[in-house]
Parts: sequence; structure tokens; C-alpha cells
Amino acid sequence: MTMIQKAMETVAKVLPVSTLDPRIGADGAVGKPMSRIDGPLKVAGAARFAAEVPLPNLALASLVYSTIARGRILRIDSRAAKRVAGVIAVLTHENCPKMAPPPSFMLDPNGIAMSELAVMQDDEVRWNGQGVAVVIAETHEIADHAASLIHVDYERMEPTLEFERALSNAQVPQKILGQPSEVKVGDADAAFTAAPIRIDQIYRTPREFNSAMEPHATTAQWNSDGTLTLYDSQQYLLPSRHTIAKAYGLAEEKVRIIAPFVGGAFGSKGVCDHHFHCIAAARLVGRPVRLVLSRKGVYWLTSGRTLTKQRVALGARPDGTLAALIHTGSIPVASRNSFMEPFSFVTRFMYAADTLTTSQTFVPINIVPTGAMRAPGEAPGNFALECAIDELAVATGIDPVELRRRLEPEKEPASGKSFSSRNLNEAYRRGAERFGWKDRNLTPGSKRQGEWLIGHGVASASHSYVRLPCSARIRIKANGRVLVQTAAQEMGMGTATVQVRHAAERLGVSVDQVTFKYGDTSLPKCPLAGGSNQTASVVAAVRAASDVLIEELLKHVSEDSPLAGIKSDAVVARDGGLYRIDDSSRGETYISILKRSGKDRIQCEADAPPASELLKYSMHSYGAQFCEVRVNAVTGEIRVSRWVGSFDTGRILNAKTAASQFKGGIVMGIGQALTEDAMFDERNGRFMNRSLAEYHVPVHFDVPEIEVMWNDIPDPNTPLGLKGIGEIGITGVAAAIANAIYNGTGKRIRDLPITLDKILLA
Repeated sequence: MTMIQKAMETVAKVLPVSTLDPRIGADGAVGKPMSRIDGPLKVAGAARFAAEVPLPNLALASLVYSTIARGRILRIDSRAAKRVAGVIAVLTHENCPKMAPPPSFMLDPNGIAMSELAVMQDDEVRWNGQGVAVVIAETHEIADHAASLIHVDYERMEPTLEFERALSNAQVPQKILGQPSEVKVGDADAAFTAAPIRIDQIYRTPREFNSAMEPHATTAQWNSDGTLTLYDSQQYLLPSRHTIAKAYGLAEEKVRIIAPFVGGAFGSKGVCDHHFHCIAAARLVGRPVRLVLSRKGVYWLTSGRTLTKQRVALGARPDGTLAALIHTGSIPVASRNSFMEPFSFVTRFMYAADTLTTSQTFVPINIVPTGAMRAPGEAPGNFALECAIDELAVATGIDPVELRRRLEPEKEPASGKSFSSRNLNEAYRRGAERFGWKDRNLTPGSKRQGEWLIGHGVASASHSYVRLPCSARIRIKANGRVLVQTAAQEMGMGTATVQVRHAAERLGVSVDQVTFKYGDTSLPKCPLAGGSNQTASVVAAVRAASDVLIEELLKHVSEDSPLAGIKSDAVVARDGGLYRIDDSSRGETYISILKRSGKDRIQCEADAPPASELLKYSMHSYGAQFCEVRVNAVTGEIRVSRWVGSFDTGRILNAKTAASQFKGGIVMGIGQALTEDAMFDERNGRFMNRSLAEYHVPVHFDVPEIEVMWNDIPDPNTPLGLKGIGEIGITGVAAAIANAIYNGTGKRIRDLPITLDKILLA
């Protein structure tokens, strides 16, 4: 048995049951380990993904990508392609059906397009790799071959590609995710200048590709009644429906997106150009069309994380407390890009300081529109902030864990709001004990085993709590089976498993009596699967719908029922029915209630209550990341050898899938720290490592045994006391590794990824 399995068993035995939900009793199963309900389908190959849906008369599409970074298309020679047997049509800007600019969430709260520019509506080329033609054919192989025969002539224009050179033209965004781009508390510049201890450094993070196991794929079908159906690899169902409907001038109910299984997304599977290419191709040829991006196409055409250049300046006293905290910087984005990587947000709530300034700017360049990647903003921003805090620990001679304890704020520094719950110090205490932090290497570069220098590092993890509007429909049938429906998305994080268990617990039935239907815009509204919001949002909706259902069931009990005349707050759901709280022996099963009322089913739908908790409190998940690294003193090779992640994320709903989520985020953070770098050629605007052979994500050899643990202290102001866990695992990882490398070698690397050449040249 591995250490992580032992830890999971230990945690599962001590999971406290939240008293925040009166319908979940002390014997409830919520929180205990449970295997994913969709696992058997995926193992058996029975789970159909977007590229596997069978449709009659299906055509396949392949893209032709631009080879210049900026200019105009003078001529597209598709004659040779059209002569290939099996080619149906070639789509270009000259014959593309008309569409309007898609709404982005910068201008439309329901939009999700990464760019506000209409696709293939003119001859302009805006980045190297932009789609300029689509070949539609009878098979994918024919489409790919024909696409290789298309020749495009361009009028080249001078692109903007060099970020550092363009910084002089940096612009201030009006808003970032609806928040001000600059926050000031007091005069941080003056306080910094006057501080006796000053840390002032530049930190850099590179461009990164979202590299999900399943490449982006969509199948578009225009129906005879003018409606549009998409079978899509998608994590933003309703925002994507809104975006596509607006672009084509359709009512939203005329667009249906079906995405029950998604093979990973990490933020990138919203509306990208390939959706419009596929939809336009289907309209052009009058039959369903499928477009599956190659890995090269994913990197050229869909949103990844942009690079950042960040300044963190700390003005401190000898005891480590902060007189000034400054976090500023800039990012490059595409022209009319709608997403601004919010790297400065993390600094607004993490540490106490007398004065505070956070701000950021952007520089438009000719590059594919960038977007969200796991823990957008907080992953790169956390790296800079947590490295700076470690540098302050070195400068003051204070233990890095103790320094963070001293900087623990009583209220959110930027807003003055009270924290809904914040037990970060407890996570640090438990994590430090488990890791053996007291035995860490105290002197940088002093611990060695042969050629290997050994270092220990730590960093805080954090991510905001979000709950968005959501609805759920619950149906109970005459046989006692329960169907729960909402337009959620399952990308591998265990949403369906958690919601089935929660619904079973709320209604007092066994898990195998509950079916959870999701992944379809025809179902009740549900927010996007991102920002660690979906579990809390759906839990609140299921809770509301189950309350309505119980009230409706009580309306249908017969006059001689033990439940006659009783109110919903006087019953508890258990053993497949409703039972009186004042006399647990008196009640009636759902099967009996429906049979005696002559109903074959009772169905109710409800909206989750507004997320008023977000107006009252500063709400975040937290964690402490501890790691050990080994650095070869001769070659500079870096190996992460040990990891403990200790988290404060409210109540955990499923110990098994939660552990997997935390570990997956940590693995992704190891990639951020050591291997991932989307190499951009500033001479021609082309990405150079457009495959998983050259874009290096962590493999088994790169990843140590990872141990995760959590406080499991419920937040009193959230549904079931939970917070989000999907994003937080990656945060703090890169900084912990960088800090451990300094501790092991005495070399401070502030530029990700940390590769052996940077170690040797430092």
C-alpha cells in the first residue's frame, strides 16, 4: 500500500459530517471515497466523445493554416485539392457563410469567445497558424491530403511579435474579469522606499499550451428546421450556445450543444475558431461535418496561457511584517483578445501589508488569442508572489512557514471584507508535520548526496471560491428511481459521481437508484465547468430542487398516510422515503406515495438561491505545498523527489476523486515549473514545438510519490460547507520547486521553466 493510499484511508476515517445540511444525517456517505460512476463506461470504450458520435452522411474536414503572422490573402489556389476524389468542397473567406463577430465575455457577460473578431469573414491574416481554408471530404484522410495541396499567396505586412520591444506601448485594460485592473491601499511606493528591508524582483512565466488528452473536436449539423446541433468537446455549454447563436443570428433555443464526455480541457474548450469553421462548412455543404484538430492544430488555433512579466516589490521590517506590497506587470495578447490573464489578483487577498498596489497592463501582438488555463492568473501570479515571500524569508532570516504565519491577514487586504473561512495556518501546521519541515536544510547548498544537492521548499496555494447561477430538475419515478438533470459538464473531475451521491443522500436512497444526466444544453441551466465553481453551483441547485420535490411529494400523500398534513421541515429523507422527525417509525416510501396517488412520476425544477455569500465575504480555498528536490551539481538536472500538499478547501465531498484532483494539479504544476514552454519564434510568429514530442509535459519519471491531505473544515457559508478544489492543486507548485532549488543550490531562478541550462548559467 502506498503512502497516498494510507493517507486517504486515514483521512476518510476522520471526515466530519457537516451539520450545515439538516437532510444529511450523521451516517451520511458524502465525503467518503467513492469510485467514479463513469469509469466503467470509459474503460469499456462505451463513453462516446465528440469525435465518435455516429451520424448518417457525415463529412470530415481538415484545416489549412496561415504561414505568415500578418497580412492579406491575395489568392487561394484550391484547384488541385478539388480534383482529389472524395473532396466535397473547399471553404475560404470568399464563400464562407456570413456570421457576426462572436460575443466575448469582455463585452457580453454570457459570451465566451476568446476574440471579438468574426471568423473567415475577410482576407486578413492576424497570426501565424490562423485557419485560412477548410477542406470538406468523405474521409478524414482525403481531407488531410487535399488540404496539403492548397497553395495560398499573401501580401505580407509587418507584424508585432517582440513582447519586450512592444512594452513601451502597453495599455491598461478597463476591466479584468469584471474587476478593476488596479487596486491601491495607501501609498505603497513611499512605504517601500522607506522600508529597511526591500525585495524588488522581476519574475517571468512562459506561454503554455493546454494539452488535454482529447484534442478539440466538434461535429456540426444544420437541421431541416433551421436549428443547429453540435456534438462538441466543450466545457462552457451555455456560454458557448449563446456565443454561437449570436454569431449566426439565431435564438439560443435553436442551438443545441451535446457534450456528455470531455477528455480534459483545463480552460481551453470554449468557443474557438474551429467551431465556426466546422459550422460554416456544414452549412456550405448541407450535411453534417466533423472537424478534429491535430495536436498541431490545437496549439495553433485554441487558447493557451500567455506569458507574463511580473514585478513584486516587498518593503518589510526586520520581523518580516510588510509595510508595502507591490505586484505589477504586463502580458502580451492578441489584437481584440477578450481574456486578460489576472496574475495580480492573488496578491489582493493573500498577505497582510500596511500598503498595497496591484496593477497590470497588456501589449497587443500578432498571436493566437490566449485564454484560460488551469488556475488562470493565480498560477503564474502565485509563482511570483510566493518566490518573493521566500526571498524575504532569506533576507530576514525567518523560517518561510513562520514568515507566512506572521503575514496572515485578519481581513482581505484589498477590500476589507471578512474571510468566510480561512484555515491556512492549520494546513501549514499539518503539512509541515507530515513533511518533516523542522528537519529541512537550513543552509542553502549544504546538503548533498554524491553529485546531488538536496533542497526543501514551500509555498502557499490559493484559488478563489465562486458559485454561479444554476438550476436542477429532479424526477422520482413509481419504481423509486431518481433522475437528476442539469447542463453540467464532466471533464474527468468527478462531477457526476459527487452529484449522484449528494442527490442520493438528500433523498435518502441508495446511489445505484440515482441517475445524473448532464452535458446537454437542453437541460436546466448550469454554469461553465471552470473556476472551481461547478460543484458548489450544482450542489446548491440540487439542494433547492430536492426541497421542492419533497414539498410536492407531501402534497400527494393520502389522508391515511403517516405523513398527512405534515410540513417538509418535519420529515427526513431516508430508506427510500420520507419519515417523521418526531417519530422515526412513521413514514412512507416514495414507491408507496406515488402508487397511492396514482402518479407514475413526480418532477420538480428549481434554481439555486443567489450566491449572497460572495457579497458578504472574501472567499477562497488555500493550501500549503511542501517539496524536496534534487539538483545534479554536475549536469544541472532537476528531480522532484518528495511532495506533500496540505489543503484548506472546506468540506471534501469525495475523498477519492478529491485526492486525484489535488494530485493532478500538482503534476501539472511540476510541468509549469520544469518542462512546459510554448516556444514562440519572434521572427515569424510561429510556435516551434507544436507536438507532445517537443512540448514537454511531465511523464511518470518526472513525478514523485505525491501525498495530499486536507483540513476538511466546512465553510459555514457555502452549500454543504464546500469550496472548490479543481484549480488550486497547481498553485504554489512552481514556487515551491523554485524555492527548493534555491535552498538546495543557492541559485535563485525567477524565469520559468527552470531548466538545467538556467541552473548551470546562474
